[in-house]
Amino acid sequence: MIKNPETWRYLGLRWLYLDLNSYFASVEQQLNPALRHRPVAVVPVLSDTTCAIAASYEAKAFGVKTGTPIYEAKKMCPGLVCVQAKHENYVEFHHRIITEIDKHIPIEIVASIDEVACELMGPQTEAKEAIALAERIKAGLRRHIGPFVRCSIGIASNRFLAKVATDLDKPDGLFVVENRKLPESLFVLKLGDLPGIGHNIEKRLNRVGIFTIEQLWTLLPGQMRHIWGNVAGERFWYILRGIEVADPETKRSTIGHSHVLAPDWRNPTKSKIVAHRLLLKAATRMRRLQFYAQDMDLGVRVENGPRLRASCRFYRACDNISLTNQFIAMWDGLMKHYKPNRIIKVSVTLHNLIPADKIQPELFDADPNMPQQQIKRREDVSLAMDQLNARFGRDTIVMGTLPQESHNFSGTKIAFTRIPDKKEFHE
Repeated sequence: MIKNPETWRYLGLRWLYLDLNSYFASVEQQLNPALRHRPVAVVPVLSDTTCAIAASYEAKAFGVKTGTPIYEAKKMCPGLVCVQAKHENYVEFHHRIITEIDKHIPIEIVASIDEVACELMGPQTEAKEAIALAERIKAGLRRHIGPFVRCSIGIASNRFLAKVATDLDKPDGLFVVENRKLPESLFVLKLGDLPGIGHNIEKRLNRVGIFTIEQLWTLLPGQMRHIWGNVAGERFWYILRGIEVADPETKRSTIGHSHVLAPDWRNPTKSKIVAHRLLLKAATRMRRLQFYAQDMDLGVRVENGPRLRASCRFYRACDNISLTNQFIAMWDGLMKHYKPNRIIKVSVTLHNLIPADKIQPELFDADPNMPQQQIKRREDVSLAMDQLNARFGRDTIVMGTLPQESHNFSGTKIAFTRIPDKKEFHE
């Protein structure tokens, strides 16, 4: 925090934030000329029962957006074209885009697969120079990546407002938020448009009579802290005014994967194959990152039914056999108790992670059910499987399924807040 909060009005421009517009759909349009200028929805599977994970601006004009069920989207937009996601392409374009931006300014933070933040230095902190820089970046992307992969760029005194600025001129926009023009330049937005104000926080604000950003601006830091229920509210008061506040330190806590099942994979037997494959994929990634897990969560979403969950704790493990044994016990327990007929989504998460370099050698067998020598053999076998798949291609060798059975659902998926390493496409 700064000693005199009122000095925020005099802070200069310090951040440039780039947000790729409708990223997945834009990549598809860039790669396939037949999709250009047409409403496109990117989907995990080609089924009307799934949801859009991205929509082109032509589709957004009809109200289609991320999360819209496809059966509804086709009613809203009769000419909608659904394209199955090709996540390898999105990661490949991501790295090409990063390389292009880096030609113009160093990237400080890769915030997600489609967002980056760059810190402005020296003359770049002046509005004229910052705008010229943004225009050069846009021209470079058009020339070297393609005209259909567009971006909006926001410029402000802190990273938060620069990100907000990208929403003030979309698509393919450029907007500068200067502190001396605050808060008026934000009044066109709704409370929920601000990052950090989710549904629950907005409800809390509404309960105390705050419905607009203009009303939010009148609150004091202590009042915002009280509404949020923690220091994040006071922190929000500062970043809303363009003051840079350090992000809280984070550490990796989970590794996991989920999958929405195609209609012909929704019976419990096939669903188990998919969930097991997701576990092995998470385990491979965990070994590559050199972690051990001590807990596993299993999630099962039943068609027209409840969401089922099971959890277990075990002696630290990273090998496929130990983790598979835990998975089978949880899965079989859920199926026996609930007896679901159709399953539409499965997820597996490994957590309570321990870095491998923090583990001390055991003088005795710490796991009462298995000697250390056997644990070591299992880990060696799992690593050998990882190496074979990395060398000869994903699913060259798998556990419990034939390679052709797992091909359609074993590919890496992208959460917008996490960019997969290229190695994950071999896992």
